[in-house]
Amino acid sequence: MLQTTSYVMAEKIGSVSTKFKILGANDKVVIEAFDDPDISGATCYLSRAKTGGVSGMVGVAEDTSDASIACRQIGPISLPEKVKNGDEDGVEVFKKSTSLLFKSLQVVRFYDAKRNVLIYLTYSDRIIEGSPKNSISIIPVTPWH
Repeated sequence: MLQTTSYVMAEKIGSVSTKFKILGANDKVVIEAFDDPDISGATCYLSRAKTGGVSGMVGVAEDTSDASIACRQIGPISLPEKVKNGDEDGVEVFKKSTSLLFKSLQVVRFYDAKRNVLIYLTYSDRIIEGSPKNSISIIPVTPWH
């Protein structure tokens, strides 16, 4: 069940160049962080490909579907009832356009009540054809010290 929640902006942490371009910016891997908008104390870090060149400079390049995610507990976590009971499994907690039209990178959240773990899945989709490339990260919900 895919639901949508309010989107958050990612904070750019840094980047590294992966391919030199004579004209325009180099291709890069960008690292960004965002806090789960519904669960305080949960932060995710995304690394994703960013296409450079002239097309990247003017915003018409399509980024590849390569991305990785790592999520951590950074403070006390109190799960809302709608998360605990599974009503928000698959809710989008982050979305970023990765092409001029139709392609986006998104992060969705699930809760595994049996193991008391938050699961974050990042993947890329497109209206016509998505990508099977994906990455997951978990946060065990534990008391904060």
